[in-house]
Amino acid sequence: MTKTAKQQVKRPRHVPMRTCVACKQSKPKRELLRVVRVPDGHVLMDATGKRSGRGAYLCARLSCWQDALKKKRLEQEFEQPLSDEDRAGLEAFIATLPKD
Repeated sequence: MTKTAKQQVKRPRHVPMRTCVACKQSKPKRELLRVVRVPDGHVLMDATGKRSGRGAYLCARLSCWQDALKKKRLEQEFEQPLSDEDRAGLEAFIATLPKD
């Protein structure tokens, strides 16, 4: 039994692309870190990338995270101000990032 031409052709795998809200570079989704505004309004890190809510993506670089908080990129993306509790949680995560 032989395979038809359609079965033999391997298509390249689709790689979803996302844009960093700080540096505006487009990269594969798996290379970026996702921050999500969950339905109750809190802004959290999304380690799985599948959490329900509005997402924003950032590079794993310290400068992108500092820029995003300083220039209020996350507030613009989520269309709401970050609460002190949410900002503290993100800043705690930023402290774990290596320097550029």
